[in-house]
Amino acid sequence: MLRKIRTILAAVFFVLITLLFLDFTGTLHHWLSWMAKIQFLPAVMALNVVVVVALVLLTLVFGRIYCSVICPLGVFQDILARLRRKKNKYSYSKEVRWLRYPMLVVFIIAGVAGIGSLFQLLAPYSSYGRIATMLFQPIWKMGNNLLAVLAERADSYAFYTVDTWMRSLPVFIIAAVTLVILVVLAWRGGRTYCNTICPVGTILSFFARFSFLKIHFNEDKCKNCSLCSKNCKAACIDFKTHTVDYSRCVVCGNCIDSCKFGALSYSKPSGKASKTSDGNKIDTSKRSFLLASALVSTAALAQKKEKLMDGGLAELEDKVAPERQTPLTPPGSLSFQNLSTHCTGCQLCVSECPNQVLRPSNDLMHLMQPTMSYEHGYCRPECNRCSQVCPAGAIKPVDKDEKTSIQIGHAVWIKKNCVPITDGVECGNCARHCPSGAIEMVPLDENNEESPMVPAINEAACIGCGACEYVCPSRPFSAIYVEGHEVHRKI
Repeated sequence: MLRKIRTILAAVFFVLITLLFLDFTGTLHHWLSWMAKIQFLPAVMALNVVVVVALVLLTLVFGRIYCSVICPLGVFQDILARLRRKKNKYSYSKEVRWLRYPMLVVFIIAGVAGIGSLFQLLAPYSSYGRIATMLFQPIWKMGNNLLAVLAERADSYAFYTVDTWMRSLPVFIIAAVTLVILVVLAWRGGRTYCNTICPVGTILSFFARFSFLKIHFNEDKCKNCSLCSKNCKAACIDFKTHTVDYSRCVVCGNCIDSCKFGALSYSKPSGKASKTSDGNKIDTSKRSFLLASALVSTAALAQKKEKLMDGGLAELEDKVAPERQTPLTPPGSLSFQNLSTHCTGCQLCVSECPNQVLRPSNDLMHLMQPTMSYEHGYCRPECNRCSQVCPAGAIKPVDKDEKTSIQIGHAVWIKKNCVPITDGVECGNCARHCPSGAIEMVPLDENNEESPMVPAINEAACIGCGACEYVCPSRPFSAIYVEGHEVHRKI
């Protein structure tokens, strides 16, 4: 029964949070964005005390069910492990402390020191987010585009085509390598990644040792058949000594389901002294110290294309992103520093952006964190989806009215690229499409009646949405681009 309940809940959580990453229509985030906000690490980074305390209490009562039900990377490992049809494929192994705890230390130091790339690389929720966004979503979109073609032939508009493009090659490679590592580890050892590399699993393991409900042996019924050990994907059951390493147990229920003699149960501790996987009694006097250590660790962590066509006939040359002196960050992120401090690089905002503006940064120190560029679209003033889905507090929620007054950057005109000067033709695209009215066309030479009309920018009114940069016909470099602000301003 335990295994069935856990499997159903895990399947529901996994499918829904995966759909949250795959959805490009902007429909599901209204109902499912909370699933990202109850993930442990994003809740810590957002200083969401209610969620963090709830997850800790959940672990203290039930054990590490977060890892086997709520965490999408944990459930994904179970799916990969099930692809290996071999029965009784696991065996007990001792805790790999020499790797497990140093990885946690490195993770905490990276978070406190602001080494975002390393911090995000180890974060489990972010790892799954990269896989879902970089690998699964393009496949999902291609399937949608196929349905759109078929629907069009049937005179139906139930589906519409969307662009599929490479947002970031380095992050795509990281996602692919992560997937390969997960496949190999899950195929060979089940929950190896969870119990040796994952820092969240290690943090929760401190609390899981003292959970109220645990897997227990009834030594009188046990026949030492070893089926429990052979079906434990966490490799934490030693049938020879009738012990369970509760720091690694994810309460999947496989052991209870496989036991033919009813020697295992999931219940509160009996009156007898519990034993560790080494057969020693638990020293309950150390409980407060271990809990305090885990809480300190957690607290330290918290501080820390639509194609452009010429007259609908000829496809234009692709644009090249300009060299911005200051990166553009989404409205609601407050500043580049705030985004860098809180972002876990989960890619949810990137996958949810309907305007194809957000993409992972290629900067080594901030690799995988979102940045903005306008080759494929611009940040529409009426869209606030990224601020609604961010689970880590890196992008604060902003309403649509507030967004129109947030200045994330300002437009800059490049005279040598402007087509009225280079080609001698009239343009004015930037002024016509500017939603804030910050651009007007003025004569290049006021004393010459035949002087070409060029854009003049009112920086005080510009919000940095990038509409001007996106619609500029100059190729490959726009004649007008947006330079970011370190700290966002209100206009």
